[in-house]
Amino acid sequence: MIYRVFLVFLLSITVTFVNATEVKVQQIMENMSQAMKTLDYQGTVAFFKNGRLDTMKYFHSCNNGNELERLLSLNSPMREVIRESGKVRCVFKKTNETVVNDHPVSDSFIIDLPENFSSIQSVYSFKTLDEESVAMLPAHVISIEPKDQYRYKRKVWIDKVYFLPLKSEVYDLAGRTVEQVVFTDIQVTNNHKVDKSEAKEKDLAILDYQAELLAIEKAGIVLEKYPSNYHIVFFDQMNRDDLDKSVEHILLSDGFSSVSVYVEAKAKDTKEGIQVLGSVKSITKIIGDFQVTVLGEVPVKAVQFIVQGIKLKK
Repeated sequence: MIYRVFLVFLLSITVTFVNATEVKVQQIMENMSQAMKTLDYQGTVAFFKNGRLDTMKYFHSCNNGNELERLLSLNSPMREVIRESGKVRCVFKKTNETVVNDHPVSDSFIIDLPENFSSIQSVYSFKTLDEESVAMLPAHVISIEPKDQYRYKRKVWIDKVYFLPLKSEVYDLAGRTVEQVVFTDIQVTNNHKVDKSEAKEKDLAILDYQAELLAIEKAGIVLEKYPSNYHIVFFDQMNRDDLDKSVEHILLSDGFSSVSVYVEAKAKDTKEGIQVLGSVKSITKIIGDFQVTVLGEVPVKAVQFIVQGIKLKK
């Protein structure tokens, strides 16, 4: 009898400790999300993605709730990327060409985060690891582990003072690092000012990806299934000056991962199948007179699962 009471006591302590840990991790992540949106900061950040390393100067400001992000490349090809009011512009210095995306798939150049961390605990588990230093700053280390085969594992290093993300890594199902973003230096400035661009818009050749946001009911396809906790962020029809026909685009996200579904008229040389480029997986399928492409920074099983549930509307 005494043994049973002691065992119950130990179990209750363990459950209380786990719950307290989860609350602490969630609070750290929520603090990071708030800091990323409201603080003014800048630094040098290295992006490793799809076997390529890019080092760029990064600037972020928030003035009366209006966010502005800017990336300025330090190596060729020389370019700058500006995010403002939900629109992203990429300016290429050599050609004086700028590409505009009215509805980007990501909300941040550094790391994507869900709006509500408690809502994704059914598909991700969070835990704190030993403290480490990044850019000579002490950081919380948070491990974000998926509970299924439809998303990648992640780690994020969060500054202990300002709660800004200093480093993030994405791992494939075999545990290999497929993506890394890391600040080599970072400063909080509080000056509410980021120069928007060094390029004069009148001198640029602008390629604008015009996209009209529409209700999902107007899409030409039906998504009959997609992984748990993914939701439809938006549906749009993209029109470009160099394309004769529009392309339908549906964006899915679980907060950390995003998947795009593109529907367009079938081309003569279209090949069905899976393609892999680092952390990005894509699959193309011919359905009637259309070609459907599903791609995102997710495991192959995720794009396969989604494409299997796509049907054309009658």
